Amino acid sequence: MGIEWLKPAVVVGSIVYALIGIGIFWLSFLIIDKLTPYDLWEELVEKQNLALGAVVAAMCLGISIIVAAAIH
Repeated sequence: MGIEWLKPAVVVGSIVYALIGIGIFWLSFLIIDKLTPYDLWEELVEKQNLALGAVVAAMCLGISIIVAAAIH
């Protein structure tokens, strides 16, 4: 195994796919935030709802795994 992963095309491709993945993740989080009957950010930050935080964390992990699998 050489240093094929260090070629500029591979590095640029990885960065592009990472940015696409972050964009899809953020978009899906915003959509889910709009679909819920309350403001997720207010519940998490201001009211410090730990149960909702655990649910949102699980949702984020699930979306991240799906996006990573789709890009891979």
